[in-house]
Amino acid sequence: MTLPLFGPAAGRPRTLAPGAVHVPGWLGPDLQRRLVEACRAWAAGPVPLRRVRLPRGGVMSVRTVCLGWHWSPYRYTRTAVDAGGGRVAELPGWLADLGRGALADAYGDPGAAGRYAPDTALVNFYDEHASMGMHQDRDERSGAPVVSLSIGDTCVFRLGTTEGRGRPWTDVELASGDLLVLGGPSRLAYHGVPRILPGTGDPAVTGMRRGRLNITLRETGLTDDDG
Repeated sequence: MTLPLFGPAAGRPRTLAPGAVHVPGWLGPDLQRRLVEACRAWAAGPVPLRRVRLPRGGVMSVRTVCLGWHWSPYRYTRTAVDAGGGRVAELPGWLADLGRGALADAYGDPGAAGRYAPDTALVNFYDEHASMGMHQDRDERSGAPVVSLSIGDTCVFRLGTTEGRGRPWTDVELASGDLLVLGGPSRLAYHGVPRILPGTGDPAVTGMRRGRLNITLRETGLTDDDG
C-alpha cells in the first residue's frame, strides 16, 4: 500500500499538556478507509485479533493485534507467546512513514520525522462496550513519543499525570481522523479511554459500521536479540 507521508491536518495542533498534542482531523477520509482495510487484513493473522489476558486473570475489553513486535503484559516479543506462538506480522514501512509525518506535524518540527523510528504498532478495536483503564506506556526501552491515530466512533480520552491514576486529569474527545502524540514530559503520563460514544463515526467515510480503531506507533528500543 502507498500512502502519502503527511496527512491533511484539518485542525490546528492543540497542546493538552507539555509534549501531549492533539491534531483534529489529521487523517483524511481516503487515509481512514485505507487504514481500515489494512487493519482488517492484520486482524486475520498470522497472529489474529485477540483479547489480552492480564496476569491477575482479567481480560481486556478491547481486542488487539500487533505489528513488528507482539505486546503481552508486560513485554514485547517477536512471537505471540500468549496467542499460539506465531510470529507477529512485520510493521509496514508506509505505516512507519505515516507515524513520522504525524509526529512532525503535531510538533511543528519537520526534523522530528528523521529522528523517529517506530518499530511496532498496537491496533486496538473498541466496540461500544469497551474501555481502557488508566495506565502508562512504559514497556518500551525507548523514550520516543507514542503516535496514536483514531478511526471510527469518537472516544473520551483521559489524560492524567505521571504521578498516578487519579486526578487531576483532562478529558478530550478523539474523533475519527484525529491524531494524538504523547512525548516529552507526557510520555509516561497515565491515560485511558473511559468510554466510547456509539454511532458517532461515519460509515460513508471509514467503511466501518460500528466501533473505534486505534493505531499506536511506538519505538521499543529493542533488537532481535531481545525477541
